[in-house]
Amino acid sequence: MESSAQRRLQSIQDHLLPTILDVDLNLRIHRNDTAGEFFQGHKYSVVLPEKLQTGKWNVYRSARYPLMLLHRYPDHPKIGTLHENFVQFVAEIFEHRHAVESFRDYKYLGTRIRVDGTIGEYKWMTYGEVDTARSAIGSGLMYYGLPKVRLPWCYLFTYRFYISVSMLPVDNVSGHDDACLLLIHLSLVQGSSIGLYFINRPEWVIVDHACSAYSFISVPLYDTLGPDAVRYIANHADIGAIFCVPETLNSLLMFLSEMPSVRLIVVIGGVDENLPSLPSSAGVKLISYAKLLGQGCSSLQPFLPPKPEDIATICYTSGTTGTPKGVVLTHGSMIASAAGMSLSIKFNTSDIYISYLPLAHIYERANQINGVYYGIAVGFYQGDNLKLMDDMAALRPTLFCSVPRLYNRIYAGIINAVKTSGALRERLFNAAYNSKKQAIMSGRNPSPMWDRLVFNKIKAKLGGRVRFMGSGASPLSPDVMDFLRVCFGCQVIEGYGMTETSCVISSMEEGDNLSGHVGSPNPACGPFSNEQIDQLLKLLKSNMPIEIKLVDVPEMNYTSDDQPYPRGEICVRGPIVFQGYYKDEVQTREVIDDDGWFHTGDIGLWWEGGRLKIIDRKKNIFKLAQGEYVAPEKIENVYAKCKFVAQCFVYGDSLNSCLVAVVAVDPDVLKDWAASEGVKYKNLAQLCNDPKVRAAVLADMDATGKDAQVAHLFPSEIIFSSLRLPKLRGFEFAKAVTLVLELFTVENGLLTPTFKIKRPQAKAYFAQAISNMYAELAASDPAPQKLQRGKEANART
Repeated sequence: MESSAQRRLQSIQDHLLPTILDVDLNLRIHRNDTAGEFFQGHKYSVVLPEKLQTGKWNVYRSARYPLMLLHRYPDHPKIGTLHENFVQFVAEIFEHRHAVESFRDYKYLGTRIRVDGTIGEYKWMTYGEVDTARSAIGSGLMYYGLPKVRLPWCYLFTYRFYISVSMLPVDNVSGHDDACLLLIHLSLVQGSSIGLYFINRPEWVIVDHACSAYSFISVPLYDTLGPDAVRYIANHADIGAIFCVPETLNSLLMFLSEMPSVRLIVVIGGVDENLPSLPSSAGVKLISYAKLLGQGCSSLQPFLPPKPEDIATICYTSGTTGTPKGVVLTHGSMIASAAGMSLSIKFNTSDIYISYLPLAHIYERANQINGVYYGIAVGFYQGDNLKLMDDMAALRPTLFCSVPRLYNRIYAGIINAVKTSGALRERLFNAAYNSKKQAIMSGRNPSPMWDRLVFNKIKAKLGGRVRFMGSGASPLSPDVMDFLRVCFGCQVIEGYGMTETSCVISSMEEGDNLSGHVGSPNPACGPFSNEQIDQLLKLLKSNMPIEIKLVDVPEMNYTSDDQPYPRGEICVRGPIVFQGYYKDEVQTREVIDDDGWFHTGDIGLWWEGGRLKIIDRKKNIFKLAQGEYVAPEKIENVYAKCKFVAQCFVYGDSLNSCLVAVVAVDPDVLKDWAASEGVKYKNLAQLCNDPKVRAAVLADMDATGKDAQVAHLFPSEIIFSSLRLPKLRGFEFAKAVTLVLELFTVENGLLTPTFKIKRPQAKAYFAQAISNMYAELAASDPAPQKLQRGKEANART
C-alpha cells in the first residue's frame, strides 16, 4: 500500500508535462497550467513551496532533477562510496569486467622528476599501480593494528533532526525514537582516524584511497596551520596514525608526548636508517612510507569497504576566530555532491588536471573525486606557487581550477603587458578582444583569426591546451570571468560551496555565458538517498524536504519577498550537508536549525532564470557611527581591482563615520608609477610612507570604486533593468589608506588557509596604523575628531 509521501510525490509528478524538445526528460520541466500549480519553473531552477499545502513558495531546486533528486552518478548508480568510485574506473566491477586491462593502464598521478638538480618532465603512475599501492598502504595500516573507534553521537546531529523534525510529525514521539535508534545502528564504530600532514603529491591521494578502501577516516592536517593547531586536531580527532614528510616530522616530534592517540608515524620520502629513534616508552612506531608499503605488500588484507553513511573524512576548517572545527562528511555526501556536478561538467580519460590547490581543502578534494570518476590524469605541481607557470608549461593541462586571487593576477598581468606593448599592439588587442567577446556573448563562433594573431600567445602561458577553467572559494568579478573566456577560449564556470556542504551548493552550467552569478542549485541538494528513504519510509507522515531557500535578514534589509529578486541568507538541506561539527553539538546547533536547514551565513539573491548570486556576508558586517551597515569583504573585492592593490583590509567601527584601509601594495606597479612620476626614493618602505604616494593610491582606489561592476555586491537599490551593478556608495569608500610591503599570509597570522582575512587578528596587527589614520582624519575634519574623542573616552571608562 502506498504511503502518504509516495502519493504526494505521484501527485506532483502527475502535474508535470514532458517536453518533446528535450531528449532527456530530466533536464527541464514545464508546468501543466490546466492542472494547477505545484511549482514555478525557471530556466535553471524551479520554485516549490516549503510545505506542499501551506508552505511559502521560497524553496529552489535544480531544473534538471526537480523531483528525483540526485544522490548518485546517473551512469553508475551503484557508486555510493569513494572506494566504489575508484573501483568503478579501475575495474568496472558492476558491469564491464572485460575493461579491467585497458583501464588499469591509464595515466593517473604524475610528478616532475629532478635529475642532477634539474627538474625534468612528468613521470606517471597508472590507475592500476595506484590500486596496488592503496591496497598495500591499507594493509600496512591493518598490519599495525590500528584500533576501531566508537564515534560520538553528536556527529549524527544533522540526520537526527533532519529526519525527526522534517520527516515526522512533531507529536510522534515514538517515531522520533525509532528514527534515532535506526541511525545509531548505521555506523557508530569505524576505523581509526588517519592524519595527512603534507602538501599535494601522489602519496596524499594514495593514502586517501587506502582510507576509503579500509574504512579509515582521513583527517587532513594543514601544513600552514602551525604546530598548535595540528596538535589540537590530532587530539580532538583521536588520530591513530600520521603520514608526514621530513619537513613536517620535526614539528610532530616536538609535541609527540602530547598526542596520546598517535601510535604510528609514516614519513614519506624518508629513509628508515636516517629516521630518529624513539624511546619504547613513547609507544609510537616511526617508519618510512617505503617500509609500510613493503609490509603491506607482503601481507595483503582484503578490503573493508565502507557504507555510504560511514564517515569518509573530518575536515577541520580554520575559521577566522577560535579553534578549528571538525566538519564530518560521509562517503554518501561527497559522492552526492560530485554526482551533481557531473551533470554540468563532463571530463574524459584524455583530460589532464594540474593539482596545486591544497588537498586539505574540500574544493580540491571534490575536484579529485570527479577526476577519478572520469579517469583523468592528475599532475602535481612542484610545491612552489612561484613555479606553477613552469609546471603548467611542462604538463600542458586541459583542466584548470583555481581561485580568484590567481585569476586576478593573470588578468592584471595580461592587461599590464598589453598597456606597455605599444599603441599599435594595444589597439590590435582591443579590437580582437571586443570582436571575440561580442561573438561569444551572442552565441556565435568567433573568428579563428583573432586566436592566431593575439590569443594563442596568451593561451601558451597555461600550456596552450586548457579547455575548462573553474573558479571557487571566493567571488570572481564578471569582467575577469569574461576576460578569461575571451583570452583562453574555453569554458569558464564559477561555483559556490562550503566544506559543510561537501563542496558544491550551486554552479554555472555549460552554455550559460552570463557572468556575475554562481549558477543553479546542485541537483544533489535535497532529500536523503533512496536507501535511506526506504529504511525510514514507514515513519514518513509529511512531504519530502527540499533544497535551497533564502531566509529573511531584517537587520540588513534583506527579505525573501524583495522584488523583483528575492534576497536573504542562503540555507541548504540535503544529502550533501555535513553530519555536524565533530564532538561539538553546540556549534552544530548554531548553524543547523530544527528543520534541518544548514545556515551558510552568506546572503544570496535569486536572479534571472533561477540563478543564484552571492551578494553579501551575514557575519562580517559592522555599523558605522551614522548607522550604516558595512560589509568589508565586498569593498575589499572592489578594491582588489585597483592596480596598486595586492591585498586590502578595510576597517570601520560604530564610533567612526568612515572607513580606512590597509593596502599591501604591488611593488612592481609602485616602482613603475614612481618612475613615471619622477618620484625619488631610497627604498620601497620610504615610498609607501610618502603622502603623495598614499594620495595617488587612494585616488586610484576611489576611481575603481566608482567604476565598480562587481557581481557580488549587496546594493539597497539594484538597477534591475540591466545586468550592471552599481558603484560603491559614499560611506563605503575608504577615506584614508596605509601602505605596507608585507603581504597578508597564513604565516603572519593574517589569513586563513583558504586566504580569507582574519579580521580580529588584522585589527590587532594594524592597530597603530588604524589609530594614526583616524587621528589624521580627525585633524582635518571636526566630525571624525569628535567621534575619535568619544572613542578615547569610552576606552578610558
